[in-house]
Amino acid sequence: MSYLLAPPEIARIEREQARGITSREVVRLFEGKGARFSEATFRKYVQAGLLPRSRRVGRKGKHTGSTGLYPVAVVRRIDLIKRMMAEGLTLEQIRESFVATKGRLEDLEAGLSSLMAELEARARVHPERRAVERELSRAERELRGALRRIEWVGGRVARVGRQHGPAGAGAAA
Repeated sequence: MSYLLAPPEIARIEREQARGITSREVVRLFEGKGARFSEATFRKYVQAGLLPRSRRVGRKGKHTGSTGLYPVAVVRRIDLIKRMMAEGLTLEQIRESFVATKGRLEDLEAGLSSLMAELEARARVHPERRAVERELSRAERELRGALRRIEWVGGRVARVGRQHGPAGAGAAA
């Protein structure tokens, strides 16, 4: 399975665009590699649940509005989707695979990291700082463990789904 973007190139983009990336930048990136990819395709992937929704970020200046920023992980996901399609999988098959589930788990992890950073900052000034930080650390370990277990189950379910075909299709065969 060949990559449109080599893993080191994706890692560089993730470092450089850590704050987020616009759909237009993503489209240009893949078109620059010779891939057939458009804004409409990008929106289709979002609507299919293969990519996360953007977050609106205001622009500096008067009356400039806002722009939609996507987590830079969309670059890695699109590369994977394109590789899976090159192997003959349909968007529906990709959506039923673990890709959509993995994306949702990544979104949960990002939300957890953001929440933990906020709570840690608040804990630093709490009168019972040590006890609160200890409980927060314990809760984070348990949540991350739960996310790993969900990821494991999702991977298992995806493998079984590929072996047995779509739900309800196996009984007649």
